Amino acid sequence: MSAVIYVPVDSAALALGADEVASAIVEEAAKRNIPVKLVRNGSRGMFWLEPMVEVQTTEGRMAYGPVSAGDVQGLFDTGFEHGGRHDLCLGLTEELYYLEKQERLTFARVGITDPLSLDDYLGHEGYSGLKNAIAFPSQRIVEEVTESGLRGRGGAAFPTGIKWNTVLNARADQKYVVCNADEGDSGTFADRMLMEGDPYALIEGMTIAALAVGATQGYIYVRSEYPHAIATLNRAIPIARNAGYLGHDILGSGKQFDLEVRKAAGAYVCGEETAMLESLEGRRGIVRAKPPLPALSGLFGKPTAINNVISLATVPVILARGAQFYRDYGMGRSRGTLPFQLAGNIRQGGLIEKAFGVTLREILYDFGGGSASGRPIKAVQVGGPLGSYLPESQWDIAMDYEEYSAIWAVLGHGGIVVHDDMADLARLARYAMDFCAIESCGKCTPCRIGSVRGVEVMDKIIADQERAKQVALLHDLCETMLNGSMCAMGGMTPYPVLSALKHFPRDFGMDDAGDRHA
Repeated sequence: MSAVIYVPVDSAALALGADEVASAIVEEAAKRNIPVKLVRNGSRGMFWLEPMVEVQTTEGRMAYGPVSAGDVQGLFDTGFEHGGRHDLCLGLTEELYYLEKQERLTFARVGITDPLSLDDYLGHEGYSGLKNAIAFPSQRIVEEVTESGLRGRGGAAFPTGIKWNTVLNARADQKYVVCNADEGDSGTFADRMLMEGDPYALIEGMTIAALAVGATQGYIYVRSEYPHAIATLNRAIPIARNAGYLGHDILGSGKQFDLEVRKAAGAYVCGEETAMLESLEGRRGIVRAKPPLPALSGLFGKPTAINNVISLATVPVILARGAQFYRDYGMGRSRGTLPFQLAGNIRQGGLIEKAFGVTLREILYDFGGGSASGRPIKAVQVGGPLGSYLPESQWDIAMDYEEYSAIWAVLGHGGIVVHDDMADLARLARYAMDFCAIESCGKCTPCRIGSVRGVEVMDKIIADQERAKQVALLHDLCETMLNGSMCAMGGMTPYPVLSALKHFPRDFGMDDAGDRHA
């Protein structure tokens, strides 16, 4: 009987030598006449252990990592193909604290299955949600998603069911479902991991969305920097279609829906839904004025349901297990789970799927293990490059959309970037304005001009040129950007700037009362 060995095909693992490890395992096994079945799975999300190799044993999967090609011979010497002990042995995968303390719903299969094996997907509850959805009228599907409490996981946190209901009730001869997979926030990689590690979950979620709103065509707009995700989706879609899960007669129901992948234009602003639509239609990605809402007049002027990868990939478990099952996780109006992505100056970076209500301190220390440098953590930016910088006094607040909004912060896409006490928050805040100036689509004045003026003002503050006057000007400028920008590009740039100024005044040459140092 062949030994079953798992080596990740995730981009992070590939960057760290997973392909070389896989080749070395095959070669060494052949030399020793050991029959081996090599499975290329997704990543479990423990990036500091990549490439993490797993071996199927009678007790469960045994994990080893981080493994290099040079370690393979020694692993076989200890009989690792049967779960033998070695210095790189981490124990049973499911008992590792990092995984054991998570609530994996959206990422339930990632790292477990072969991403392109439809049999693997079906054997792990795959397409159970679609089979239930086919038996429901569209309104029932929308109600189920609404009752689950699922909100957009792309950053805006808008209730998914309400958006779908708007598209469902719109009258049109053609409707679309579009997945916004232009994941561009710093410290985020959940979309990429899902597309590479469990593509059928996204395909199934989009198909259910199509049945819910009455769409027959879908597009996945994938970040151009994600070639492996694009390749995986382009292989998975025809497999699903040939098996009857896509096309003109889905599972013999007479209902139709098909999918195509589109490579993104390489602009951060195309993560904004209307700029993405412009790009999909073949034009430069510029933000559209709203109204009309994309739900009523979206792609090619037709009603369009636009959702993030994680939102859509979560729909299958809701339809498979019911709205109440999903709603039982989380707190307040933030129901279910969110895949948090831990990056920056952190010892154990990776992906953690937790129910809403976990605290930042738990993530930083229970999962992240503290800073990689060993120095005290000073500031944590949550929610991408336009998210607030949070001081230690705010690390015990429950990670919940409303709780974070109350402290003028955002959860966004769940990205967490850590900085130790060597970080200069004034320069990090300046970067936010510079980032906006570079990435702005240029359509509205507050964003286009405000960001450029913001960089100039920040430079004067850092250089102590009439600092009090410049700080007052910065506040006025941020208020204009916040209230006058057409989209979140300019509207959220004040978040990192003002939070850094408020919580870390000494980095700006001021004392805690906001007065200039003598």
